[in-house]
Amino acid sequence: MDNRTMMQYFEWYLPDNSLLWNRAAAQAKALREAGISMVWLPPAYKGASGAESVGYDVYDLYDLGEFDQKGSVRTKYGTREEYLTAVRALQEQGISVLCDVVLNHRMGADGTEEVVVEEEQANDRDQDIGGKQTIVAWTKFDFPGRADAYSAFHWHAAHFSGADWDERSRRNGIFRFDGKHWNGETDNENGNYDYLMGVDLDTDHPEVIQEMQDWGKWYLDTVKPDGLRLDAVKHIGFDRYRQWIEAMRAHAGEKGQDDLFIVGEYWSNELGKLTHYLDVTQHALALFDVPLHFHFLQAATSNGNYDMRQLFEGTFTGTEPAYAVPFVDNHDTQPGQALQSFIPAWFKPIAYAVILLRDVGTPCVFYGDYYGIPHDGIAAVQGLRTLLQVRKSYAYGTEHLYFDDASVVGFTREGDAEHEHSGIAVLLSDSVGGTKRMYVGTALAGACMVDVMGRRRECIQISEDGFGEFAVDGGSVSVWVRLEAAAALFIGET
Repeated sequence: MDNRTMMQYFEWYLPDNSLLWNRAAAQAKALREAGISMVWLPPAYKGASGAESVGYDVYDLYDLGEFDQKGSVRTKYGTREEYLTAVRALQEQGISVLCDVVLNHRMGADGTEEVVVEEEQANDRDQDIGGKQTIVAWTKFDFPGRADAYSAFHWHAAHFSGADWDERSRRNGIFRFDGKHWNGETDNENGNYDYLMGVDLDTDHPEVIQEMQDWGKWYLDTVKPDGLRLDAVKHIGFDRYRQWIEAMRAHAGEKGQDDLFIVGEYWSNELGKLTHYLDVTQHALALFDVPLHFHFLQAATSNGNYDMRQLFEGTFTGTEPAYAVPFVDNHDTQPGQALQSFIPAWFKPIAYAVILLRDVGTPCVFYGDYYGIPHDGIAAVQGLRTLLQVRKSYAYGTEHLYFDDASVVGFTREGDAEHEHSGIAVLLSDSVGGTKRMYVGTALAGACMVDVMGRRRECIQISEDGFGEFAVDGGSVSVWVRLEAAAALFIGET
């Protein structure tokens, strides 16, 4: 597999100062030099909370920070012009740009309509509560600030299948619109997880299907991204998303772009659900490896009692490596968020060594781990920039796995002729330290290998048959490279 590396270029608590697009443009060269080859930018369109919106409370997909709507022209991250400038700046540095796409719901409507509904149980959306009733729902989206620029499509109740608020009684609930049905092929959590938040798109409505495709084509033509990150795919009919992806790839192909990388967020710890989704969508996209994230969390919080031999068992990376995007944390798992499951700081270097240096998947680095999260006083992950440099320069060649101990596990890469001084050995432990004899290849025979993580100080001499006796401290990770490779690295951390 190639060594492309993704960065999620935002975290939830970035300041509402409209500087992110400018920062991305200014940092493009530094990101490339750090080893980042793909950047996932946050949703760029106007949210219901305007300039304070992270982007998932979607109001107007056509407003990229250009129109005076929801209290501002700009978004949290900047203006349309700054957004497009950032995309071009990244691409000029050879960095692929992935744009965040949120199609499941709308919020912040411009007006209400009376709608006949049936209320559903929150934990079982297949069970009605009482009979039909009439509510006042926020379902009219006319976008007066945009005045039909780019699209004259207006949304109203017929385009949605449900809502979570009755303005008449001023109460929350899950209200399925009369005559509508939840999509049959969605995640079965809560009975049927078609409904998520706001007003839920009826993705079976012909006008909705057409508008989703029209907007997607407009977005591809306007922004010219290299790929897409699809939000909340388990809440939209699986076949519907497959058809939308096919339409987007066909449109990109007509414009000369043959490789539109697409990754979906299917938030589930159940491997079977992820592999089923991949099958139904005919392997049309990659998926974030949620099960691996929870393996990391379990290993980090089990007081050394986790069996490290099982780290990749039941994970998407272990099962479908070509379609996996392994990650450590993201904007949903960080402290204070709905899916909070933040990996403890001591384990972060171990987890990143695992996803960055193995020959599997397209790993994703979290902005909050790379730069820190000032909102919560969380520092950048120690050693992360070093690991990125090792991945960029030396993590090549045939891989050998040594997941053969409950605490101390490791792997090696033999290196190749195309990358000078390449070849690595990685040893990690969630508990006690130890040593392991591992094969790095006869091409490294006689080499002195040192730990660029700075945990161990000795030189490991590789034998004529390509083996070395490598060591790791307890609860730590050591990454061994040739002495010449370590000298060539720019190590900006201790």
